[in-house]
Amino acid sequence: MKAVRLFTTIVYFLTAMLFAPKLLGQVGATNGGTPMKVVGYFPRWGIYSNYFVKNIVTSGSAPLLTHLDYAFANVVNNRCVSFDPWADYQAPVTAGHAVNGQADIQGALAGNFHQLQELKKLYPHLKIIMSIGGGSSNPNAFRSAALSTNRAAFVKSCVDMYIRGYFAAGLAAPGIFDGFDVDWEFPASTTDRDNLTSLLAEFRRQLDAVRPGLTLAIAGPNGRWAYQYINLNQAQQYLDYFGVMTYDYDGPWKYNTGFVAPLYRSLKDPAPNNNASATVEGYLESGVAPGKIVFGVPFYGYQWSNVPNIDNGLFEPGAPDGQGAAYNYIVTIESQFQKRRDSITQALWLYNGSHFWTYDDATSIKFKMDYVRRQNLGGVMAWNLSHDLSDGRLLNAVVSGLQP
Repeated sequence: MKAVRLFTTIVYFLTAMLFAPKLLGQVGATNGGTPMKVVGYFPRWGIYSNYFVKNIVTSGSAPLLTHLDYAFANVVNNRCVSFDPWADYQAPVTAGHAVNGQADIQGALAGNFHQLQELKKLYPHLKIIMSIGGGSSNPNAFRSAALSTNRAAFVKSCVDMYIRGYFAAGLAAPGIFDGFDVDWEFPASTTDRDNLTSLLAEFRRQLDAVRPGLTLAIAGPNGRWAYQYINLNQAQQYLDYFGVMTYDYDGPWKYNTGFVAPLYRSLKDPAPNNNASATVEGYLESGVAPGKIVFGVPFYGYQWSNVPNIDNGLFEPGAPDGQGAAYNYIVTIESQFQKRRDSITQALWLYNGSHFWTYDDATSIKFKMDYVRRQNLGGVMAWNLSHDLSDGRLLNAVVSGLQP
């Protein structure tokens, strides 16, 4: 048994060394001497589709990241709760899918959380952040939790569960998570705006009481219709950064084609503010420091069908086809289409006379990274890592593009 354990330990560290050395030099991109953040979301549901925490290691992505956001915790009855205890800390991960090459032990911490624990042993620089909410979380639940009568107890429940590590009765594992990403989609009134500011102040107070330096961020919306109900200037005093969702400008909620995440306005785009640079300018005009803006990029795309063959389908009527797909799928069908790239915003699209796809690739991402550097922004955030290729192609484009 000792020989088996020794062999497993050797494989464990050799795996880390295999993927780490050539990439470690790329970590720590700076802007004017200030370290830039590279934030990637990990989806808890990946465990059901053969995407495990170990994939962050084997893809070479782990040493590139400064922050790993776990998506998501839920808000129920003014408390932080697990969306899925099985995936979070119960599912027994087999040796082949485990970061350290050892199967989970029955009755002990298991699932994604144990794998995150092992990941942190390999990459102690990596901050692992619990993201609370998301698009599938009820905004009214946040609205209630943020009320003055509820917010202190709500924040305490989040801190107790994820920072102090009291995941369930008889199951405690502190030290996995290094802070929170608050993803309330979306505050919708002046009352919400004031309560969100107070909620963030309470998060900051309780996190600092545990240990100064714990991370607090929010997922920032891309449109003024939403961020008008966030007091961006006041909120920033409590936050390490805004993870701005500079994507989803066009998608299956529209019956016209367009770009999922254009940096600038395309000449034919009828909406002047339907682009990432307009969003960033809105945050800056609201008083947000550039270094607190972390620029979001999508690792996925959207499709329309029945698109007329005019201007290669761009900004034409179309029927939304599904809810999108991962980049690692779209690249498998690229050869069935003609590739086009917008000369102004460098956004890519595919068109075959009827079907239209919009998504980012390494070229459009590197174009955006030059903008991030020139604007002295705080870094980049990607949704989500499971959509990348097995060699981390898009995340590598992010990090290499941030180098001067």
